[in-house]
Amino acid sequence: PFWRSSHETWRLVGCKVSISPRAQRKPRGIAMDSDAGGRTASALFAGFRALGLFSNDIPHVVRFSSVKRRFYVTTCVGKSFHTYDVQKLSLVAVSNSVPQDICCMAADGRLVFAAYGNVFSAFARNKEGHKAEIHLLQPFGDHVISVDIDSILIIWHIYSEEEYLQLTFDKSVFKISAILHPSTYLNKILLGSEQGSLQLWNVKSNKLLYTFPGWKVGVTALQQAPVVDVVAVGLMSGQVFIHNIKFDETLMKFRQDWGPITSISFRTDGHPVMAAASPCGHIGLWDLEDKKLINQMRNAHSTAIAGLTFLHREPLLVTNGADNALRIWIFDGPTGEGRLLRFRMGHSAPLTRIRYYGQNGQQILSARLINKKRVKRKGLQNTMSVRLPPITEFVAEEARESDWDGIIACHQGKLSCSTWNYQRSTIGAYFLKPKELKNDDITATAVDVTSCGNFAVIGLSSGAVDVYNMQSGIHRGSFGKDQAHKGSVRGVAVDGLNQLTVTTGSEGLLKFWNFKNKVLIHSVSLNSSPNMMLLHRDSGILGIALDDFSICVLDIETRKIVREFSGHHGQINDMAFSPDGRWLVSASMDCSIRTWDLPSGLIDSFLLDSAPLNVTMSPTGDFLATSHVDHLGIYLWSNISLYSVVSLRPLPTDYVPSVVTLPGTCQTQDLEVSEETIEQSDEMVTYDSPEQLNEQLVTLSLLPESRWKNLLNLDVIKKKNKPKEPPKVPKSAPFFIPTVPGLVPRYAAPEQNNDPQQSKVVNIGFLAQKSDFCLKLEEGLVNNEYMTALNLLKELGPSGIETELRSLSPDCEVMQSFLKMIGMMLNKKRDFELAQAYLALFLKLHLKVLPSEPVLLEEITKLLSQVEESWIHLQSLFNQSMCVLNYIKSALL
Repeated sequence: PFWRSSHETWRLVGCKVSISPRAQRKPRGIAMDSDAGGRTASALFAGFRALGLFSNDIPHVVRFSSVKRRFYVTTCVGKSFHTYDVQKLSLVAVSNSVPQDICCMAADGRLVFAAYGNVFSAFARNKEGHKAEIHLLQPFGDHVISVDIDSILIIWHIYSEEEYLQLTFDKSVFKISAILHPSTYLNKILLGSEQGSLQLWNVKSNKLLYTFPGWKVGVTALQQAPVVDVVAVGLMSGQVFIHNIKFDETLMKFRQDWGPITSISFRTDGHPVMAAASPCGHIGLWDLEDKKLINQMRNAHSTAIAGLTFLHREPLLVTNGADNALRIWIFDGPTGEGRLLRFRMGHSAPLTRIRYYGQNGQQILSARLINKKRVKRKGLQNTMSVRLPPITEFVAEEARESDWDGIIACHQGKLSCSTWNYQRSTIGAYFLKPKELKNDDITATAVDVTSCGNFAVIGLSSGAVDVYNMQSGIHRGSFGKDQAHKGSVRGVAVDGLNQLTVTTGSEGLLKFWNFKNKVLIHSVSLNSSPNMMLLHRDSGILGIALDDFSICVLDIETRKIVREFSGHHGQINDMAFSPDGRWLVSASMDCSIRTWDLPSGLIDSFLLDSAPLNVTMSPTGDFLATSHVDHLGIYLWSNISLYSVVSLRPLPTDYVPSVVTLPGTCQTQDLEVSEETIEQSDEMVTYDSPEQLNEQLVTLSLLPESRWKNLLNLDVIKKKNKPKEPPKVPKSAPFFIPTVPGLVPRYAAPEQNNDPQQSKVVNIGFLAQKSDFCLKLEEGLVNNEYMTALNLLKELGPSGIETELRSLSPDCEVMQSFLKMIGMMLNKKRDFELAQAYLALFLKLHLKVLPSEPVLLEEITKLLSQVEESWIHLQSLFNQSMCVLNYIKSALL
């Protein structure tokens, strides 16, 4: 999906999955006799992938591909990293996940190095040599340098994975905080420290060449200038010194008032400009010729800038930060200020609410915990920003989205509810609230939109429930005389026909109202105060989460409680119904997600490392989306029951769920990514597919159809290829008198045959020599090995195959051996189409001979049963597949 920047709190995820479990759908299987106690993870949901993660506080790395002639930028997203094409900022590669969060990255021309804990990896190779966490990595030709937080520096050889050199520093005197390989300085590295001093080392001779006294302030960044011998040194004080390390001379210095320098970069496209990043998200642009600040890029990121890099000889600046954003700025204006060119951006704060939007299961709306609101939709560039409190609840209805607003949201501590338009991706024209209420203590606590999209029902903390028209924003009435509930309204819902409105309050009452005349119809007393409420409109089933951590399921037609579920040990944060209304999925603060089957009870439960805050199920039932405490992404879980047989047997009361890891971002086969990938490394291992995946699978040969498909039609093909006119006889050559060569030509008389006993009849025995194929068949009768003969036959063309099969007659042993070879192919289920084609041609050529030979008749009888058995099994699989495909094509799902 194409994520765009904005300054609000909605987020739309276009989750289009081209190869998903839904594409492999089978009828839902129910295994009632399986052992539920033997489970080790969720039986219904499998981690699929994470959405909305683009960057964190680890600086990015930029690589240039000499083959593709383009730049790539790599950003860290927790336990994996993403690689983007700078030209389009499209995702081209996702790494495998590592056991821990990545703490630093580096890259050279071919490899990306990532460190986690005391281990760093180069693709699939891991190397552990540090005892403390690694925080710096520096590629160094065929070596890579790693530095841990204890100031132990180790140089590794990339390909042999051996340690080349280890340097230990006293971190109380020189704690390494930055590392740089100065340009043209062979075998030398420059180290910066938190104490402020710098050291230049020759790593080949293991000697300290020079110590720079520094400026008594900790070094935070080192960057090579476009000029040799000159480097930029960023300090904790916000100063940047342009220093000549050859003569130990400071050429110029700059100062920023935004805190420590987090990153430095120089333009190399002919403009003497240096960019310096800060923890405030601002970027300062400095003119190196005039030695002054020429521009400021304020609020380039909402958090500290982790890294910034000018692309070589291009006016492009790449930045990333902990606000989950990756941005590319272009400097094409006369003032020298950068403007935003391309970016990828996700939520920068934990999510407060997520919901699927629409009926195709490809969009998700999400709101984050921050005082701004963000709306975004795939394909739109316009964004809108408005100061609003965090969203606590929202409801969307697509019925009239093209006519007026279809989304309404409640805000924390705010009485009015905002409306939003999905198609325009803008805030709506109305803020819905009662005009007579002016008490600031009253806030909106619950909201719902009717299925027709015309009305919004809003519940307040005062107990009032009001109805508004979504098109005009006019107040259309209230439920009850003064208020609907004595306590705060915890949930409101309207049925699919706008006949019944259900409300629940903190006093523990569930009330049913007539939607049209606002009259109370029925009340139900609950065992505990309700926490939230969710209605499945198609089935009329109402789920209510109570403060005692239990769930009540109520039928709105009979207005009776039909099920009660208990088992959670913490507050229930959210619930979701499956599309058919049979399952109810609940998420709780006890870090568990439980799936309740309404007829039978709890059928699935699993734990997570982080408590789930929100849960929503796709309208097509193929994915479950969750959000979690202190996590910025949306996590998708595939519904296993759509493509595999699962157990729906209720779990025992003493069942202990296991902890499941959150899915990562490495499901690259399901991403809409560019087909262009980074060139393959020589170190990558290629996978050779076996000739047969499984002995029970029918395996076809890799031969083209022209080698076997037309074997029965060779005579027809020969007739079609026969020339229409017979070949013309060449004209007679001129008459020549046979002569004997010499100085004097003499007449050469023809030789006469004077041997009357020489026979003119040719002995057929000399021409009846057997071919290699027939010889191998004869050997097969002895050693029962026919692969050599089969391989010889597979190398021949159609005409050669026909010739070989014709030559089998009248030798019964060879024909018997051929039939045994066909039986061997059917038993092994290999080269299935060749066996059928060869057998068909054999029967066409020798069918008249088979009944007269008992040995061949017995062999052909055995072969008949094998052919029928294999084909019946294969035909049943074909029929099953065609049945499922026809159902998917015709059923109204």
